[in-house]
Amino acid sequence: MKAVIETGGKQYYVEEGTVLYIEKIDEESGSKIKFDKVLMANGVVGHPYLSNVEVTGEILKHGKSKKIKVYKYNAKKNYHKTQGHRQPYTKVEIKTIKSK
Repeated sequence: MKAVIETGGKQYYVEEGTVLYIEKIDEESGSKIKFDKVLMANGVVGHPYLSNVEVTGEILKHGKSKKIKVYKYNAKKNYHKTQGHRQPYTKVEIKTIKSK
């Protein structure tokens, strides 16, 4: 079974066994999580969400992605600023997609 879920303001196309890197979720590693915002399952589209489909996953780990550098510069003003950013993420494996 395939589904489209929404989490962290983004949409993901998932199947059972899919591993995702999503926006950080404040749950412990190893805990189960339910995605209630299911947009589509097996070609059936919700308006906006399907209420009879349940997608569950397991949190594998938390981490930070690679550092990106942000460089700001104004010509002829002697302004240079370098800044770095590492986006936190949560690694999730989709376990089941059930239709109620």
